[in-house]
Amino acid sequence: MLIGEYEHSIDTKGRIIFPVKLREGLGEKFIVTKGLDNCLFVYSLTEWERLEQKIKELPMVKGGAVQKFLFASASLVEADKQGRILIPANLRSYAGLDKDVVVIGVSVRAEIWDKARWEELCSKLTSDVIGEAMEELGF
Repeated sequence: MLIGEYEHSIDTKGRIIFPVKLREGLGEKFIVTKGLDNCLFVYSLTEWERLEQKIKELPMVKGGAVQKFLFASASLVEADKQGRILIPANLRSYAGLDKDVVVIGVSVRAEIWDKARWEELCSKLTSDVIGEAMEELGF
């Protein structure tokens, strides 16, 4: 399970130090791709294969757009000896990643956020909003 919140900065070459605890859950190599809300999704190779299979099972009318969105922008990455991964320029641009980023664990995937965008999203997650969602889930 991938959990936690970690703040890092992007260097001039487009690399970030990827948190050790998340790397342990993802494996040596993993996939970075476009995510929802202009963040990046990060999947282990095993989870990526599961996601790919689920999308393949969708009718082309529904699955085609999802395939294009996720697969066309996907990049296989591997951390270097310092624990850094290179985020391709197209993904940095999509997510608005310039300097300060937040990497979060979200159960079966990680997400990479521009720090300001993450803080804005978190400010909207009030107790009422979370309470309603938990009620729907039967908590």
